[in-house]
Amino acid sequence: MDRHLGEPHKFKREWSSVMRCVAVFVGINHASAKVDFANNIQLSLTLAALSIGLWWTFDRSRSGFGLGVGIAFLATLVSQLLVYNGVYQYTSPDFLYVRSWLPCIFFAGGITMGNIGRQLAMYECKVIAEKSHED
Repeated sequence: MDRHLGEPHKFKREWSSVMRCVAVFVGINHASAKVDFANNIQLSLTLAALSIGLWWTFDRSRSGFGLGVGIAFLATLVSQLLVYNGVYQYTSPDFLYVRSWLPCIFFAGGITMGNIGRQLAMYECKVIAEKSHED
């Protein structure tokens, strides 16, 4: 996606950075389930800040932000449709059939998957370049 938008990724890409991003995402996801907050607004705002922090720390690209927002919107919409049609149910929905913090988790997951995809694409380009040098 970065190449199509003409926006090269500026950060140093390496697997250790990708694994740190995955660890932060797992922490955000775990916090959404295990940490007790006074109310859902406080939880949602905290997770939103952590998710934006994840993007700022590991990505900082417009395409990454757009990917995260797009995934958050589409995945939340699909979740709402599943709950509305009775396929899935939340114990205490507080935002149009789903939990209000759900888009934050989807956003952070989109950023994490984008970083994994970038690293795999870089690895693929490296393998292709090595093969062309062998020929």
